[in-house]
Amino acid sequence: MGDAGLVVVGLAVAVGLVGIVAPVLPGTALIAVALAVWAFTTGGAAWGVFAGAAVLLAAGQVIMYLVPGRRMTRAGIPTRSLLLGGLLGVVGFFVVPVLGLPLGFVLGVFLGELLRAAGATRAAVAWRSTVVALKNVGLSLLIEASAGMLAAITWLVGALVLR
Repeated sequence: MGDAGLVVVGLAVAVGLVGIVAPVLPGTALIAVALAVWAFTTGGAAWGVFAGAAVLLAAGQVIMYLVPGRRMTRAGIPTRSLLLGGLLGVVGFFVVPVLGLPLGFVLGVFLGELLRAAGATRAAVAWRSTVVALKNVGLSLLIEASAGMLAAITWLVGALVLR
């Protein structure tokens, strides 16, 4: 692959990183596809670089759900509220461009906790759970972005070495 091809792959990876932070595009998938195209056209040891980057991206996808989910469960947010958050997150993804998924998730957790809690402290319980959910949405984003950056760095080093 020539210099122009490397620039195109680099731009696709950069757009993928932006897509992770602003979920307009499927950022992680875009990075993986760009690196797969690079490995296919370069051949040989490029497949090893691609495999390493793909493992990082896949691990990021798993960890970005497991760690925040476990933290929310430990904070006392029940599965029902998390499921409602997930459902409203999917709806929000289609209704509000870019920010709909996280906003829908947080709103769903708030509503789920508001329905669950009883008495005068309903709003306080719902707000506490919402703050925990917001922090974990941020953590999830940080985990996915870190995995994307590590994959991009892996590709960059591999591309420079194999050049």
